[in-house]
Amino acid sequence: MTSSPSVAQVNEPTSLTIGELSRRTGLSPALIRVWESRHGFPTPTRLPSGHRRYSEADVDLIAGVLRRRDAGIRLDVAIAEAAASTPPESPSVFAELRRKHPNLAAHRLRKSTLLALSWAIEDECCSRATRGLVIGGFQHEKYFRRSLSRWNEIARVAKTTWALAEFGHEPRDDELPVRVPLAEDAPMRREWAVVCDSPDYPAALTAWELPGQTTVPDRHRIFEAIWTVDARAVRDAARVCAQVAHTAGVAEAGAVLYTLAEDPPARGLDPAATTTLFNRVVAYVDSVN
Repeated sequence: MTSSPSVAQVNEPTSLTIGELSRRTGLSPALIRVWESRHGFPTPTRLPSGHRRYSEADVDLIAGVLRRRDAGIRLDVAIAEAAASTPPESPSVFAELRRKHPNLAAHRLRKSTLLALSWAIEDECCSRATRGLVIGGFQHEKYFRRSLSRWNEIARVAKTTWALAEFGHEPRDDELPVRVPLAEDAPMRREWAVVCDSPDYPAALTAWELPGQTTVPDRHRIFEAIWTVDARAVRDAARVCAQVAHTAGVAEAGAVLYTLAEDPPARGLDPAATTTLFNRVVAYVDSVN
């Protein structure tokens, strides 16, 4: 790994104010806010001041919704169809979270600490998640093979389980977790990710490896990482992975994208669940460091 997957995408401007979006689409600012509140659409980028900013893609999305609505399709269905038809702006989980959720802090962590975070999230997926979507980004097949027994167990309890990596063979349709082959130039080839999109347990972890560490022992390699239990941020991470899977030709990815089109309720874990996750992280950090 030689560079961050996120710098170019994260710094792309989203220059339209809500007033400009209103003029471009014919919707009043008040109605745009109502749609955002009720349907999670459109999704603005928030400046540090709290002001909304929109992109040209939002103009096209709203135009698509209006066309569907005028054709007689119910508004919520029109919004879901339009959102599902448009891929995330970045094929990188790290970049998408930095772009859409700039409030999420990035931390530099050793690989051993990342392993502890990943294992804690995976354990909670097995013990708490109700038939959710669970995705792992492994970069290379050798890293996936080291975690295969854990992910076989996750696949038994999750509704959908994908493993994204550079695979040296054509994945079989009957393999679980479903293998998602990454192209040589795919940004996700440079990323570590664990995403659990479930109504009762949303959690996501993503990281990229800092360059210039060829002589650093494996467990001490440094990554820049983001993790969150915010349901909307987790949904954005899941959408990126689903789009990557769809591009890779995974048969079920189109249907998954459709189910991910709407935003979930904006809530995180309850205090008891958060404490359990924290305790798991502490235990694993203590054992691997």
